[in-house]
Amino acid sequence: MTQTIDAALFKSMIMSGAALLEQNKQHINDLNVFPVPDGDTGTNMSLTLNSGVTALKNGSFQTVGEQADAVAAALLRGARGNSGVILSLLFRGISKALKGRETIGTYEFASALTEGVSVAYKAVMRPTEGTILTVSRLAADAAMEYAETGDDFEPMMELLLQVGNQALAETTEQNPVLKKAGVVDAGAKGYLFIMQGMLSAVEGAPVVAQESESIEQARAQFEAFSDEDITYTYCTEFIVSRESLRDPDSLRDFLSGIGDSIVVVDDDEIIKVHVHTDMPGAVLTQALTYGSLVSVKIENMRLQHTQMIEQNQEVQQPEAPKANKRYGVVAVCAGEGMKHVFDNLGVDAVVTGGQTMNPSTEDILNAVESVPADTVFVLPNNKNIIMAAQQCQPICSKKVVVIPTKTVPQGVSAMVNFDQELPEDELSDAMGDACESVHTALITYAARDSEFDGTSIHAGEYLALLENSLLASSKDLALLITEVSAALQDFDPEVLTIFYGQDVKGTAAGAVEEKLSADFPDADVTLIDGGQPVYYYMISAE
Repeated sequence: MTQTIDAALFKSMIMSGAALLEQNKQHINDLNVFPVPDGDTGTNMSLTLNSGVTALKNGSFQTVGEQADAVAAALLRGARGNSGVILSLLFRGISKALKGRETIGTYEFASALTEGVSVAYKAVMRPTEGTILTVSRLAADAAMEYAETGDDFEPMMELLLQVGNQALAETTEQNPVLKKAGVVDAGAKGYLFIMQGMLSAVEGAPVVAQESESIEQARAQFEAFSDEDITYTYCTEFIVSRESLRDPDSLRDFLSGIGDSIVVVDDDEIIKVHVHTDMPGAVLTQALTYGSLVSVKIENMRLQHTQMIEQNQEVQQPEAPKANKRYGVVAVCAGEGMKHVFDNLGVDAVVTGGQTMNPSTEDILNAVESVPADTVFVLPNNKNIIMAAQQCQPICSKKVVVIPTKTVPQGVSAMVNFDQELPEDELSDAMGDACESVHTALITYAARDSEFDGTSIHAGEYLALLENSLLASSKDLALLITEVSAALQDFDPEVLTIFYGQDVKGTAAGAVEEKLSADFPDADVTLIDGGQPVYYYMISAE
């Protein structure tokens, strides 16, 4: 029996949990209620946890506390989608409880799980029962009950999984949406896969990860310059624990004297730094005055420039002006046409993402940091990206204001009402009010067979969504357009905007424009080539 977990075993537990989650991510994806193509819960949770695996592989940590800190910091920045954000919050609480511990026993581990649940519940504005929150809470309660008298990890985690799986089965009845679909909560299922993988490691048979593209490397962004433009040779990145009361602004001042491309992100426990410099040793020496180094990465940019360009994630953004301005804006969207729309409306940086490719908190954070403004508004344009955007707020050097846009048309409307002259609170209200006046219809396809609210949906059928709720499904696209048009009549719109996707020909889109113009003779109807993937049409009614 195992009674003590050291750093090596804790690392194995994290990696085993991530590996089992990765192997089962499609199963978790299939539990999603809507059959709409999406980044999906399993994919988002796996990408998020794999960011922690990458941190463990790149660093050298001697204690459980250091391991937990590194994983939590990586998850915080790598969180994707709502499920990924909640997972990162659970690990943030775990890291707080394990801070400073070289090894842990059952009581410390159970306490850490409990603290993780507490942090997650506090961060979610309106916690919903019958989700990952419920299952993780009941599982942690079971672990704590055992740990009050027991000191062996195997039976404790077996009990945790037993109670967790019982709670998982009950999520179908607790959550009305899940009950209609006849499935359990996908995020909770993913959490239990992680716990199962951890138990396998404790038992001495950790799940081994296969090579996967989903394990993303944290990399500096080199696309904006060529080798000749590199002023400093070494890209230096590190995370340092906050063990002193020194102000991180002093570190920023020091770095500005010996380097450029400086990003200093701090929260209550860590400071994450990125700098280009010729003196990485001096940088690390200064960092040690704040606390112990959690992870360090130094790369010779001149030698690795070409390789890094090929491996970097794509974050599209226009060249930033040198002068600071009052406000800036970051928007999330997919498709060249949609990017041009936001560029023309004055957005400073566009993060490529949306359905099927939810960007991480770090993707959004990097874009925000690139904007030459002290206050940056973020338009997530997808309900599954809002929480990831909000995670930027406590770790960004700028003030981040998230306008909770759930669709791209809402984001467009928010930008139409963007006014640099307004006070911040009035501007935020104006953009938010503009979103509420927008009704969005989406036409996509079913990624899998599904039964929802009494409607049988078959893979490959066209789907019409209105305000993110299922309106109709059919193999006849023209029929769905008619259904959407009839539904939009209830809003008596004055303006209709049709964004057509990359798989739609201009002639077909023109026919849709003609129909809606005939159905709404008093409305101003506009057709725009959005070039977006996944959605054949995004139709905005205002």
